[in-house]
Amino acid sequence: MPINSFKEDENTAEVSKLKTLGRLFSYLLQYKLPILGVLLIMAYCVFVSLVNPLLMEAAIDDYIAVKNFTGLYKLAILALTLNLVLILLVKVRMYVMAKVCNNVLVNIRQELYTHIQTLDFKFFDSRPTGKILARIIGDINALKDVLSNSVTTLIPDFITVCAVVIIMFIKNPILAAAALCSTPFMILGVFFIQTHSHVKWQIFRKKSSNLNAFVHEDLSGIRIIQSFHAESETKETFHQLVTEHRKSFMDAVLFADAFGSVVDFCWGFGSVALWYTGIVILGVDKVSVGTLIAFGTYISMFWQPIMNLSNFYNQLITNISGAERIFEILDTKSGIADGENVTELPEISGAVDFDHVSFSYDDHTKVLNDISFHIKPGETIALVGPTGAGKTTIVNLISRFYDVEENRIKIDGYDIKSVTIESLRKQMGIMTQDNFLFTGTIRDNIAYGKFDATEEEIIAAAKAVHAHDFIMKLPDQYDTMLEERGGGLSVGQKQLLAFARTMLSMPKILILDEATSSIDTKTELLVQEGIEALLKDRTSFVIAHRLSTIKKADRIFVIDKGGIMEEGNHDALMAKKGIYYQLQMAQLQDVI
Repeated sequence: MPINSFKEDENTAEVSKLKTLGRLFSYLLQYKLPILGVLLIMAYCVFVSLVNPLLMEAAIDDYIAVKNFTGLYKLAILALTLNLVLILLVKVRMYVMAKVCNNVLVNIRQELYTHIQTLDFKFFDSRPTGKILARIIGDINALKDVLSNSVTTLIPDFITVCAVVIIMFIKNPILAAAALCSTPFMILGVFFIQTHSHVKWQIFRKKSSNLNAFVHEDLSGIRIIQSFHAESETKETFHQLVTEHRKSFMDAVLFADAFGSVVDFCWGFGSVALWYTGIVILGVDKVSVGTLIAFGTYISMFWQPIMNLSNFYNQLITNISGAERIFEILDTKSGIADGENVTELPEISGAVDFDHVSFSYDDHTKVLNDISFHIKPGETIALVGPTGAGKTTIVNLISRFYDVEENRIKIDGYDIKSVTIESLRKQMGIMTQDNFLFTGTIRDNIAYGKFDATEEEIIAAAKAVHAHDFIMKLPDQYDTMLEERGGGLSVGQKQLLAFARTMLSMPKILILDEATSSIDTKTELLVQEGIEALLKDRTSFVIAHRLSTIKKADRIFVIDKGGIMEEGNHDALMAKKGIYYQLQMAQLQDVI
């Protein structure tokens, strides 16, 4: 498998990091009361942290120096009480924030999943499933620490840094200036690093998405890979993708680790400057031991939050690209959506009109060009023609999986764009050659056609398409658990279950798109009676390459070159000896 198809992820629009952060943090506002409680706890923690050095200074200069041990004991009890309460509240804060952050992630994931389900087919046509999964799982998980630390680290540490600076300058401006002399170097270093780090982490996220997409596709197509002995080729592609993933991570980490190194250097330089100024320049006569120790503690309280903030910023740069990718999908508008002033489509009889309809998938090559036809309620229309002629496109347009580019489609006189998508599709039943079954019981899969169906309705639908007999032979009958995509059943059995599911939905308009292509001839004869029952009294569109399956259609449309080349029933088209006749003769020769 060529690696080129996995090299680049879809482009992510450049968005302000502050705007992305503001949008991300807006989810926290749904939990104002818990967040307020956490902020109050953090205020107490900051207060105790700032008071501790002052208590230490007082203990040394005011009590130990004059041997006032009674006052020292009282001060120690006060400090102990304050710090024990702090420890308890830190545990409470951790629990509350963990709960809030997990709830926020659930909300974002639910919003993203719900939005993705509303997007049109063009969105999925342009993105591998693995890359969409990377958004829902990996990118959202990466936001947990950012959300938590934004409250527990960003706010209190920022307040601590500001308070420490104010306290130090109030107590001794010279010592404060010495302790903070390396701050400009830190600012320059961080500015340089952050300008490169964000780009590196964006690249890493894209490589992660590419790897995820490849693995998902590879495992989904494992039977094809093994059938064609392509294990070595896919192994090589996987190796290249993993190598790119590792390299992009190392490139990003190289800048990420530089944050800590810059802060450590500035911290050390500031500490040396503090002690040198206090001991050598000012002298012990002008600076008390308690004050010098308090400043030593304060400089740690200044640089440790800076370290935390730099780590948070590094974490932010690491994961903000994930948030950008999530919001990019949330901002993607579906090309197929309910317009303004749409109405509910009432129960229909099934008349369908194409009014000079044209359509193309790429805005260049027209698959359908100025097609018009009228279908009476209850008619069965067969669509035949070569691959790529536009047969499936016609039924996709009726279901409004894509929108027409020119003119309109009507059902019972209603322009399908003027009614809600839900009210349109709930009156349609669609059977495709991809007989997709979900993990769950056979009963659940059939009931997917009607979620409130009774047991009798489910069994009746299965009997109608001759699926009941093979179901009753299974170990748990209708309670038999199906593996992913119906694994364990034959292709024909899966197709029969899909027929039963569609039968149960009792649609007004039925679409069978190569629905019997996966059924052998013997099984097809078995379900033909069920198919005829399914077609009875409802408008139906049948697409089939095996022309024997559509002889009883009321009308047959021969689709080619973007239009309807021939129209009529089987006998009329055979007598005409045109394209349909040639297709029939070609199939007969293949059989012979």
